[in-house]
Amino acid sequence: MIAWLKDLNPTERRTMTACWAGWTLDGFDQQLYSFVVPTMMAVWGLSAATAGSIGMVTLLTSSFGGWVAGALSDRFGRVKMLQVSIIWYSVVTGLCGLAQNFEQLFWLRAFHGIGFGGEWAAGSVLIGEVIRDRYRGRAVGFVQTGAAFGPGLASLVYAGLYAVLPETEAWRVLFFVGIVPALLVLWIRRSIPESASFQDRQAAGHKATFAQAFAAFRGVYLWTTVKITLMAAGAQGGVFAVQFWMTAYLRNERHVSASTAGLFFFVQMIGALIGFLIGAYVSDAFGRKWTFGISAITTFVMVNLYIFVPMGDTALLICGVPLSIAILMKFSAMGPFMTEMFPTAVRGTAQGFCYNGGRAVGAIFPTAVGFGVAYMPLGASIALFCSLACLLMLAMLLILPETRGREIANLETPVRAGG
Repeated sequence: MIAWLKDLNPTERRTMTACWAGWTLDGFDQQLYSFVVPTMMAVWGLSAATAGSIGMVTLLTSSFGGWVAGALSDRFGRVKMLQVSIIWYSVVTGLCGLAQNFEQLFWLRAFHGIGFGGEWAAGSVLIGEVIRDRYRGRAVGFVQTGAAFGPGLASLVYAGLYAVLPETEAWRVLFFVGIVPALLVLWIRRSIPESASFQDRQAAGHKATFAQAFAAFRGVYLWTTVKITLMAAGAQGGVFAVQFWMTAYLRNERHVSASTAGLFFFVQMIGALIGFLIGAYVSDAFGRKWTFGISAITTFVMVNLYIFVPMGDTALLICGVPLSIAILMKFSAMGPFMTEMFPTAVRGTAQGFCYNGGRAVGAIFPTAVGFGVAYMPLGASIALFCSLACLLMLAMLLILPETRGREIANLETPVRAGG
């Protein structure tokens, strides 16, 4: 299970560690707003739809940030853009704690999304290029566990701050803590080199131009970009519909306290950690598409069980583990799948757009949950739109190819269905 870690060379290990830390702190900052949604609704008198619009704008701007950071990483380097993105989202998260009204927080979270999307775009390409083909799925799966550790850590900080401070102050301090990830850049600058694939292209004089930012939308790449973006939209939209509204669901429909809601979320992050690891091994052993398909089907089942089957708080707490395993295991295969679909020249641009464009389209689902509350209970709205997201993901999988074992060194065109 872990012997492969010893086979990694020092550069692979350092890069994997840096990307894991980036994912962890990115996940920490990303999760903060979902924790303060009930507070914002109470303090500023926001409706569910209005509160949801802040989450939506963050996801929308992340698509732009991911695309731009991906394109710039093709020109200036993956590591440089990773550093810029981490500093960006860390500083803006801290500034969110100074917001005095809805409008200010809305625009700050919009700016946060740019760095949030850029970090994944640069980091996922870097780890995909540095780790050899044999271990790519497992390595990215290990890095993806940071997306469980980060929100899990955030839930502990959230529970602690809300236990000792009034809600009107605790949410501000929670955002102030989000500036900590900027310190990670100091270590990255000293320890992480650019990928060999990028350096080889630079040495050969193939420096990306700004016009290549649109390469993923032309010719042979266009249809591949569309399919992967829609698949990523279904994958992420289902997660957003659940995670964005989970705290509000637990507090408003299950009537648990703020500190207890934090415990529920922490337990779900344990499930997320297990899910990322399972997804990593399934991805390398059986394929990327198998991982996506299993995750989509089990997510559909678990979300509806979690929402509609009567159970006490203890059972609900335990059920959060398999729910998180199902809904998050697919992300271990997401980075390798996209890395294996595009050549080095356009990989940053294409991968950055597909994943973060998927975020933008996926933002429709949590926003729809907020509007759906006008016609049904919050839990039912979550289950409905998460299920629709799973169906979108499965539909795209039917027309996308398997890429497991694909060597990226000589990849010149995207893999076609059936090849």
